[in-house]
Amino acid sequence: MVPAVRKQYNEHFTTEKYESFLKELHSKHPGAIEFRVAETPVFIDRAFRNKILSACESIVDVITQPSFINSSAAAIPEEVKVPNENAHTHFIAFDFGICKNEEGELEPQLIEMQGFPTLFAYQVWHEEVTRRNFGIPDNYHSYLNGFTAESYKQLLKEIILGKYAPENVILLELLPHQQKTRIDFYCTSDYLGIPVVCLTELVQEGRNLFYLKQGRKIPVARIYNRIIFDDLQQQTPEVQEKGKVLLADLDVEWVPHPNWFYRISKYTLPFIDHPYVPKTWFLNQLPEVPSDLQNYVLKPLFSFAGQGVVIDVTRADIEKINDPQNWILQRKVTYADVIPTPDVPAKVEIRIFYFWKDGEARPIATNNLARLSKGKMIGVRYNQDKEWVGGSLAYFED
Repeated sequence: MVPAVRKQYNEHFTTEKYESFLKELHSKHPGAIEFRVAETPVFIDRAFRNKILSACESIVDVITQPSFINSSAAAIPEEVKVPNENAHTHFIAFDFGICKNEEGELEPQLIEMQGFPTLFAYQVWHEEVTRRNFGIPDNYHSYLNGFTAESYKQLLKEIILGKYAPENVILLELLPHQQKTRIDFYCTSDYLGIPVVCLTELVQEGRNLFYLKQGRKIPVARIYNRIIFDDLQQQTPEVQEKGKVLLADLDVEWVPHPNWFYRISKYTLPFIDHPYVPKTWFLNQLPEVPSDLQNYVLKPLFSFAGQGVVIDVTRADIEKINDPQNWILQRKVTYADVIPTPDVPAKVEIRIFYFWKDGEARPIATNNLARLSKGKMIGVRYNQDKEWVGGSLAYFED
């Protein structure tokens, strides 16, 4: 992305440096990072950063319109609609592929977005260890809009805790200590002091929730929600039964409210008109099936981690879908082989973090993560047998 910086980084890279980096990265919570961590960050120049943020801000313009609540109402499946919704989400993550356009130029293209948390706390640690172990130029930073590690953690703390003591705020997940993202849960607990609680450990009494701590029932005032209902619906009947507590009218605050997972999602893509957002249709509103289906990807609205996505779409794939209102057809983008590595170049996806504090008119871009891939699918689960792939971060030119 920035040839001079990339050349210097690759020339100074050694396996010994990488092993030392991994040793320190894993030292905070040994065994908690299951996914592969890439050998390199991504270096992004100022102009390309501004292109990404222009797309993000145009989507924020749509999300902040008063009409958005009504236009996104159908995004929430009735069976998972949770009472007491907030006026807005507290977090948004925008995923961009680094792509080539028809002129062969590099540009960002939005792949999807989510009104849901991601690895917000872990990325603080990841950046800190990366900068200590590799030669990162002083004028490149992972944080956006002038944030530093300390101001970023402070805003995250203010959003998640609100007015409550850490003891009364929980990070709620389904079987959290078995999740591949558990390193983020532990880092969140480190920075904010809140407990990590499994859904199955909640105790409901009327409209009140509690969790147990050393034999004491601790009231839950605010939930930092990390549960994805699609995941919950794949669990045993016993666990799903416990999950019904989430649908109750509870005297708790949500950060973010579960309904925003659906409102800001693939469902929002057809409403966006921007050169860095691929044209997208709800399948049931498709004017006609394109003759060049090879240039499209078919995605279910309600899935996670890339499950159910059809990359090589055929007319038969479309015809066999019996709930087209729950699918989108999206113009396919071409990921660029943009990161030179010792063997073949890597593709890149960048996730931009937006935080939205109560009382603010708009969310603000704060930080990022990146994923490097050499496979057909972006994501750490699809590149297990390769090097210079996996979880990473982007450094943006000041």
